[in-house]
Amino acid sequence: MLLSVFTTSVRTENCWSWRVSCRAVNTGLSICSWKVTELNEPLSNEERNLLSVAYKNVVGARRSSWRVISSIEQKTSADGNEKKIEMVRAYREKIEKELEAVCQDVLSLLDNYLIKNCSETQYESKVFYLKMKGDYYRYLAEVATGEKRATVVESSEKAYSEAHEISKEHMQPTHPIRLGLALNYSVFYYEIQNAPEQACHLAKTAFDDAIAELDTLNEDSYKDSTLIMQLLRDNLTLWTSDQQDDDGGEGNN
Repeated sequence: MLLSVFTTSVRTENCWSWRVSCRAVNTGLSICSWKVTELNEPLSNEERNLLSVAYKNVVGARRSSWRVISSIEQKTSADGNEKKIEMVRAYREKIEKELEAVCQDVLSLLDNYLIKNCSETQYESKVFYLKMKGDYYRYLAEVATGEKRATVVESSEKAYSEAHEISKEHMQPTHPIRLGLALNYSVFYYEIQNAPEQACHLAKTAFDDAIAELDTLNEDSYKDSTLIMQLLRDNLTLWTSDQQDDDGGEGNN
């Protein structure tokens, strides 16, 4: 009984600590990761979301910086200033190393603890973590080249595919995690695999399936689900427009 009370108290304290520490992002990541590895047990939905948001904030900052510096590098290369080119290249590589370190940290937690500790019937958690795994391999693919890129692309595809199969079998089409997976998986096809038809098919199927069961949508998740559905529709509109422009361009040549 005492052990049970202690464990509950520890997890309550952990949850409060995560609320505070994950706002402090860099410091919070160390604490959040420590909680996962030390407790070595399944996370609550709140803990799971806090961990995800903390890492997303950190990796998001690096991804944005990488895009900016890559754009600057292209412009600098056109100028022909070798000293400036080398300086910009060095900074890009620094950002890449930081981004890769964060991604590997997340992937290690996922493989060694989070996915590993999911029971066979914890479908929601497993899909959530496999989606994260696909996401972080996708982030690595954004900055990787050559054989290294091919390897991380394959790993991303594998994680997304496994999550997709589980979600179709065990989760409602309107479930926000299933919809979020479809959103990110379709982005993977469009941006990483350069496969717009597959991206549009996946996004449209997810959107149509959810629309068909909108009346059964859980009130608690209504806002999250409809927001993701809107993002799916926005992407479909953009991607379809891009394809029409490309087809038009080819026809004019």
